[in-house]
Amino acid sequence: MMEAVLQKVPRFRRGFRFQWEPVQQSYVLLYPEGMVKLNGSAGAILNEIDGRRSVAGIIASLEQQFPEAGSLDDDVNRFLKDACNQHWIEMS
Repeated sequence: MMEAVLQKVPRFRRGFRFQWEPVQQSYVLLYPEGMVKLNGSAGAILNEIDGRRSVAGIIASLEQQFPEAGSLDDDVNRFLKDACNQHWIEMS
């Protein structure tokens, strides 16, 4: 099961836009009804979503950027699952 999730490719759902917001000094996720201000970890994960890279590729990139964090499999998978449940992203 985990291997199947690692091969999925996350994409932002239609109507959602991810961007750096200088006024907020953080990444935000904009959607028609409002905005979500993201913490640093959430921003780092969502910043890796390009619609082409798999979950495994995102994890590998983050582990390279933050080697002191160790394995990020569980944290990234948990966050992406939550992001799907919040309808921010979809996986294919």
